[in-house]
Amino acid sequence: MEEKKIKVACFGEVLWDIFPGGRQRIGGAPFNVAYHLHKMGVEVNMISSIGDDEPGHQLLQKIKSWDMATDGIQVSRTHPTSTVIASLDENNDAHYDIVQNVAWDYISVTAANQQIIAASDALVFGTLAARNEQSKNTLFELIEASSYTIFDINLRPPYYDVRVIKDLLHKTALAKFNKAELRMMLDFLGKTYRSETDSVNYLQDTFGMNEVIISKGSKGALYVHNNNFYLYPTIPVEVKDTVGSGDSFLAGFLSKRFEKGASANQIMFQAVSLGAFITASEGACPEYAVEDYLLFRDSHQVSAMTL
Repeated sequence: MEEKKIKVACFGEVLWDIFPGGRQRIGGAPFNVAYHLHKMGVEVNMISSIGDDEPGHQLLQKIKSWDMATDGIQVSRTHPTSTVIASLDENNDAHYDIVQNVAWDYISVTAANQQIIAASDALVFGTLAARNEQSKNTLFELIEASSYTIFDINLRPPYYDVRVIKDLLHKTALAKFNKAELRMMLDFLGKTYRSETDSVNYLQDTFGMNEVIISKGSKGALYVHNNNFYLYPTIPVEVKDTVGSGDSFLAGFLSKRFEKGASANQIMFQAVSLGAFITASEGACPEYAVEDYLLFRDSHQVSAMTL
């Protein structure tokens, strides 16, 4: 019998990142996750909104050229397609100027996205798309209909509300933080940082989450499932830029997480290897052949470390 194909929905921003020199690339954290999930053979649907304008038409055409589904992408006649001015610092880390009142701030509940959620194994979302009341309300409604929720915290100051983050965490099955976001979350909760183990246990107890990921840059990543802690190293690569590396890590993780019988080691190996592969490439959604990624993955073996 043929194994059931994994289906994932990603909710939130899809946009054009404008880099120095006028280079533009499709971006938005949830879309980056969707792109790499698609590359990994997952059936993925992006739930978002673009403007009825030339940037929106180009964006939709590009997504279709990748053979990705566009059923969940709404077209707004009243709000423009999102563009973000991106800059890179001396460490090749990206910084963003995110314009407000764009199409993805006004995502509506539709029959199409309700059907997408009903057919999906999981829903991925972040913080940014909840900055506006309409998209926030749509997100909460879709969360209620989802069977498994994944919150990629992805804090973009000043576009977040601590109360909304807490409400979302209470509805989250798996949360992903980077090290800085973990510290910020503890500060929001008035909790003193003692150790990663203590911090994760506190978050699990507070919000009732079974699974937590802490991405730690060059120091690897921590995956916690119930009371089991798995620490994995990064794969050393020559960094082109870090744009979307965390999103590709999450996509790699999820592409294995829902495979029947996949072990924590297999799940995390897929996560760290895809994250490293994209960090060694330029941009969040570079064109690549899956075969090239698999060659890279299979030539870099990693295993869990002791905390």
